[in-house]
Formats: sequence, structure tokens, C-alpha cells
Amino acid sequence: MISPFRLREAARIIQHGGVVACPTEAVYGLSCDPLNPRAVMRLLRLKQRPLEKGLILLASHIEQLRPFALLEGEWMPAVRASWPGPVTWLLPARPALPSWINGGRDTVACRVSAHPTAAALCDAAGHALVSTSANLAGRPPARSPLQVRLRCPGSDAILHDRLGDLRQPTPIRDPRSGETHRAG
Repeated sequence: MISPFRLREAARIIQHGGVVACPTEAVYGLSCDPLNPRAVMRLLRLKQRPLEKGLILLASHIEQLRPFALLEGEWMPAVRASWPGPVTWLLPARPALPSWINGGRDTVACRVSAHPTAAALCDAAGHALVSTSANLAGRPPARSPLQVRLRCPGSDAILHDRLGDLRQPTPIRDPRSGETHRAG
């Protein structure tokens, strides 16, 4: 488990526009403040990822997602039942959501993580974070701190801890249509 000091330090880096690599359920992710456009653009440049692809928002509890997604609907019981846990859902985006988060779509990818370090980083930052795999776009994701440095250099800090038990990144599902956009 990460020390409280390291978590506070990582949260401070995020609050000042930095990018932090953090273990998640399956791979190391790059995190930043989703409402800081400079931080998001920097993260996208590090990954060489196009803005139009959108990003996943990671939270420690569902209330951290309320500023970004509409959390009402007949499908919400299924979403709530899967969280915290390794399922990313495409939820209806709030109308004023910046396009750098969701690529201009009417949905936003959200997950409430059960990974203790990822959730603790969200708590330390005080809000949901961007979480995208630590790798160049189209390349294998990092599964260790060393792989983060080699595959996607440029993060401001790396939180060293164990990954979760998943072999593949979390599935991405649409609760309204039942479609799976990425199998886990």
C-alpha cells in the first residue's frame, strides 16, 4: 500500500497540472485533473493519443462522477451494482462537459475503482481523475513502473504498487444499449 505522504505528494502534482502514473485493476494508468485542459493535452501528447478518442474518468465513489455524468436512469441499478469494481460504463455526459474529456460524444466513460491505490489517489485529489493506460497509443500497456518509464516516459510521478487481478483492461459497456465496446 502507498504511504499517505506519497498519495498527498501525487495529489499535489495533479492539482498543479501534473501527470501521475498509478496502478489500476489491470495496467498502470496515467492520471491528471480532467478539468485542467493543459494537463489533459499534455497527457494526450505523452500517449500520442488523439483528442477524439475520449478518456476514462476514474473515481473512488460515484459522487465524484456527478459533475461529469448524468447518474439517473432505469439502467443505474446495474451500474451501481458493478461498482466499485472493474467495469467502465459509458454514461450520458453532462451537457457542458468539455470535449477534451469525452471526445465530443454525448457519453463519458466512467469507473468507480476497487483498486485501493487508484481509489486512494482520487480521494487524495478530492475528485475523479482521468485514467488512461500508460502506453503510446496502439502499443501494449505498462504493467510495472519500469514499463511506464520505458513505454510512456514523461509522467511527473509513478506510484509503485501491485496491479489488480485483471489480465486485460476493464471492459467498457453501455448500460442503455447493453453493448460492450471493449471486452475485458
